[in-house]
Amino acid sequence: MDGKQHAHHDHGRPARTKRLKRLRHRLAHLLTPHSHEAGDKVDAAMETSREGMRTLWISLVVLGVTTVVQAVIVALSGSVALLGDTVHNAADALTAVPLGIAFLLGRRAADRRYTYGYGRAEDLAGVLIVATIAASAALAAWTAVDRLLHPRDITHLWAVSGAALAGFAGNEWVARYRIRTGRRIGSAALVADGLHARTDGFTSLAVLLGAGGTALGWGAADPVVGLLITLAILMVLKDAAREVYRRLMDSVDPELVATAHATLRGVDGVLGTGQVRMRWIGHALRAEADIVVDARLTVVEAHRIAVAAEHALIHAVPRLTAATVHTDHTAVEGDPHATLHHHAPPARRAAPAPARSSAA
Repeated sequence: MDGKQHAHHDHGRPARTKRLKRLRHRLAHLLTPHSHEAGDKVDAAMETSREGMRTLWISLVVLGVTTVVQAVIVALSGSVALLGDTVHNAADALTAVPLGIAFLLGRRAADRRYTYGYGRAEDLAGVLIVATIAASAALAAWTAVDRLLHPRDITHLWAVSGAALAGFAGNEWVARYRIRTGRRIGSAALVADGLHARTDGFTSLAVLLGAGGTALGWGAADPVVGLLITLAILMVLKDAAREVYRRLMDSVDPELVATAHATLRGVDGVLGTGQVRMRWIGHALRAEADIVVDARLTVVEAHRIAVAAEHALIHAVPRLTAATVHTDHTAVEGDPHATLHHHAPPARRAAPAPARSSAA
């Protein structure tokens, strides 16, 4: 009798485990409601674009006011350091234009020519932002060198100092706002723009050094600080270019790929994983994944597991909107992929695939 009770207890444990999994899954839906319908995914993309547009417009107004104030002080004082900072702030404000166009394009639905939609417009906007940063660096450097060669007295030093502080405050606020929103919606271009604004804030503080040096009688202080501002702009140019380059090259965080593998292996019926690929399209992720299932399953059963795998990935990987899951089966006589081997390039054939776990 005790043996029967013990056996019954052991068989009941997996059932309770499955019930607990289903309960946790339902609670996750209640806490983070969402849908996998195509229309709802478009709505989610539009909502993130709206958030990005709102961030751009607000930051454009703040930087615009800051630039106007600084431009008035430049006209009064003749400070080349403040001029470089003003030009940089104006360029930063204007980068909202290509980004705004990109966000609007990203709302368009996919069609037969652009089957993945228009999200990549953000990457093109990122390239324009990098070009704008480079142009502002060149202008700041040229102005500073010209002032070194042709010195000019600086006036209204207190006004220059006040404009520098205003530039720092405005840029730092905009930087935090853009970076926070960009990371939340997954926009590399908006993050790069936020980094641009942050550097503008520190270059505004550098203008204070030029004003202080001039007040102490060092005539070259203002253009020297202008050159230092140019170096700071070049540093942010490097960071922004790297961010945009990685996005253009379909770079993703390796931790996301590791999370995807672990998530797929945790799906009931998945015996192992093959390749997992991810790419950003605008500020949304798409994935392609290979899973291994039992060769004895029917097509319907294998498809059901593939759908469950996609569902699990969407829950586990932030910003993932869709995944194409390919089902491989456990070993049988003959290789069903043999007819495709000669089509694969050598690099792909030699690429190591993750080890496939065996059935428990």
